[in-house]
Amino acid sequence: MISDADFVIAWKDVLEQCRLQPGEQVAILTSDDSNMQIVNCARIAIGLLGGVLTMINLPPINGEKALSRDKSGYVGKTPLAFNTAALAALKAADLVIDTMQMLFSPEQEQILKTGTRMLLAVEPPETMLRMIPTPEAKAKVKRASVFMGQAREMTVTSTAGTDFRCRLGQYPVLEQFGLADAPGRWDHWPSCMIARWPDEGSAEGQIVIDAGDILLPFKRYATDRTVFTVENGIVTRIEGGVTAEYIRCFMETFRDPDAYYMAHVGWGLEHRASWTTLGLYDREAALSMDSRCYEGNFLFSTGPNTEAGGHRDTPCHLDIPLRGCSVSLDGVAMTVDGRVVHG
Repeated sequence: MISDADFVIAWKDVLEQCRLQPGEQVAILTSDDSNMQIVNCARIAIGLLGGVLTMINLPPINGEKALSRDKSGYVGKTPLAFNTAALAALKAADLVIDTMQMLFSPEQEQILKTGTRMLLAVEPPETMLRMIPTPEAKAKVKRASVFMGQAREMTVTSTAGTDFRCRLGQYPVLEQFGLADAPGRWDHWPSCMIARWPDEGSAEGQIVIDAGDILLPFKRYATDRTVFTVENGIVTRIEGGVTAEYIRCFMETFRDPDAYYMAHVGWGLEHRASWTTLGLYDREAALSMDSRCYEGNFLFSTGPNTEAGGHRDTPCHLDIPLRGCSVSLDGVAMTVDGRVVHG
């Protein structure tokens, strides 16, 4: 646990880095399962900085469709789809603090296109405080973004057997450093990572999940070797033991061909994040951003691409960070055996 006083100080710091000015309109979006320490401490910090606050609470939906209460287990479908009043209010805000999770929804993209800044805040407060955004973390992501933005091909290998490649350039670079500090910018506190969606149809090869790699949204460590075969940008086979069977069964429940498309690929840059943290939390307590952005991982995902401007809005989204991979852009190494060498 952390104290409200410490958390208010952290919120004030982050909101200042998000360039919140006196008189700006700030909306906090909540639902029935929002963490109230996040909400209450953000409210105080907004007041201290002179922001004009609006609270918007929406009821949860899709509980009968999702297989768990995990916010990343069924993505992109929110009550904003039919709540025009709330959507209009969020579009009118200068800054939205999202504690409900709108990620991958078309409504989030509509809000961002108005120039509204948006900061997702759903991790446990102590995790947010441990990985509070800093100018140094932002600079690290920006350096990696230079390489990612210029690259036309990514290759990934590992001693476990990963041998994957894809073309780049069709979709924009995803920079996450925890700050919504420019008009129309979305980010997630905490986060420090770089990613990009492969060009359509270009992803090829095999991605090998080894024992100890992390499976999200399941929030578990893999217990055995699993091989994803990727052809023409689509996962065509998932082979192995119980881990492979588990993943296949989960994806099949959505009955959606878009679930099998490759989504973003990239690597983690956060030295304060830890591969071990997943084993210390109850599965419903966190999204596990530690797993997604710990330094040197190779993070690949499947499913939606609406965040990049694409059309696939499937609610099935896997994030799988792997250890020990070597990631190269146009032949230049970004990570070597899970160690960052650029960025």
